[in-house]
Amino acid sequence: MSLVTEEIKAKAEVYHGDEICKEKSMELLREVGLPNGLLPLTDIEECGIVRETGFVWLKQKKSINHKFEKIGKLVSYATEVTAIAEQNKIKKLTGVKTKELLLWITLSDIYVDDPPTGKITFKTPTGLFRSFPVSAFEVEEDPKPAKNVKDNKDAAIATAAASTAKEDKAEAVEVKEV
Repeated sequence: MSLVTEEIKAKAEVYHGDEICKEKSMELLREVGLPNGLLPLTDIEECGIVRETGFVWLKQKKSINHKFEKIGKLVSYATEVTAIAEQNKIKKLTGVKTKELLLWITLSDIYVDDPPTGKITFKTPTGLFRSFPVSAFEVEEDPKPAKNVKDNKDAAIATAAASTAKEDKAEAVEVKEV
């Protein structure tokens, strides 16, 4: 049963499609001060946020397992992930589990310390917790390419002009020396 009702959707900013949903989820993580690689979901069909309560959801086509290589932890993301996002934390998290030894453990809260210590803590509903370096969950974002082809053309012309000007200046210097 989905936690996202039509009533909630009516109050929310809702987005459809993998690319825009990935962008919006990373944007939200940055806004609340969490690492941008915390939700490495794929094939996202829908995402949304109710700004007044902080309730967020992401729906993907199928559940996935993701290994965070820097810490060697396997995490499972269900087809629907929901949470309440606040500054420096996510609480009431559903749809996310981590593997410890042979067991899958449900995660309920994620937070970073304020003031920052460089650690991020994951908490279970039973109160158990584990901390890791924040850097293990950060991913480098590609700089956005220029949206306008004209801008790219203008940049190429400016670069070529600067290069030509340098060559002309170098030739002029050579002429003076001869």
